[in-house]
Amino acid sequence: MAEFSGGVDVLVNSAGVQRYGTVVETEEEGWDEVLDVNLKGIYLASRHTIPEMKKRGGGAIDNLSSVQAFASQTGVAAYTASKGDINALTRAMALDHAEENIRVNAVCPASVDTPMLRWSADLFKGEKTVEETLEDWGTMHPLGRVARPEEVAEVIAFLASPRASFVTGGDYKVDGSMLAALGVRLPE
Repeated sequence: MAEFSGGVDVLVNSAGVQRYGTVVETEEEGWDEVLDVNLKGIYLASRHTIPEMKKRGGGAIDNLSSVQAFASQTGVAAYTASKGDINALTRAMALDHAEENIRVNAVCPASVDTPMLRWSADLFKGEKTVEETLEDWGTMHPLGRVARPEEVAEVIAFLASPRASFVTGGDYKVDGSMLAALGVRLPE
């Protein structure tokens, strides 16, 4: 095994899985899978990285969450629970490690064109193509489209950079204004 000779300045916790179902429909195994990957993964990676950051005088941790930490669609109980927990864990970590100059933030995107979103689109496409389904889902965002991964990466990079040296404990939406919109519309 190679010896680690560098250091860790930034940790981006971005692993995630999506499973569909209410609490009644979700088997315990599926619930555990979502919470293990989405939440416990952050705990484990951070638990082993923070001591290394502390040795180097600080660092930045970005946890990938979701708009579903704030509002939920139906049928995603485990996913929504995991994302709300990520935001709570982010706040706790930010407070616990501020004196060590370790900043911790959550990035909360809406729909992003990733393999996970494409998997979901394939699951729910019906007679449409995956591309048509993604276009339809994009219309749910006031900007009229889903995000590109690099748009989320820009926010992550900023939060990990020295330019965000006084930013910690926050949750930052990258959602095309999805959560700013109410479902109620005036008649035309």
